[in-house]
Amino acid sequence: MISSVRGEVLSVGLDHVVVEVGGVGLAVQATPSTLATLRRGEQTRLHTALVVREDSLTLFGFAGADARELFTLLQTVSGIGPRLALAALAVLDPDKLRTALAEGNITVLTQVPGIGRKGAERLSLELRDKVTAVGGAGAEAMPAAGATVRAEVVEALTGLGFPLKQSEQAVEKVLAGTGGTAAADTATVLRAALTTLGRKG
Repeated sequence: MISSVRGEVLSVGLDHVVVEVGGVGLAVQATPSTLATLRRGEQTRLHTALVVREDSLTLFGFAGADARELFTLLQTVSGIGPRLALAALAVLDPDKLRTALAEGNITVLTQVPGIGRKGAERLSLELRDKVTAVGGAGAEAMPAAGATVRAEVVEALTGLGFPLKQSEQAVEKVLAGTGGTAAADTATVLRAALTTLGRKG
């Protein structure tokens, strides 16, 4: 299994990125939030999962290993393929998705295109204990969730060329404004931090 790729970003499409690894351009399917952190000509490292079919080999890439683990876990449920699993992670960040599965929050799970009420109930039923074991849920998981978001956004900002100290200060400012990191997802914090850094510039 190809668990990660690292190299220069050759191009960024609507649903994939092409990363040059050892002289070979690999097309990697990814969520909009992951693609938003990538820039042509820059170096990147993505955690990946290789999905093998009779007529295709498809790489799916994620900014963090946590998202990749959830991507793989979702596919253990009947009727959930890689495209639907990727859609779930495009709509819900890993922390929100894990919490929704652990708590059986059907309203949140049905926000994912292609997942109806019955599918959401099946997902929660089959994965509730597994996601709790993997990442935890509830109040005790909140500090870890916030730390994950903070680390991912800082890494994304430094990857875009912003100084580490400046990136950390921007992220802290955004998280402080949310009133608590539990409600902040990576994509939202990244957008807000970029806005903050843009104003500074």
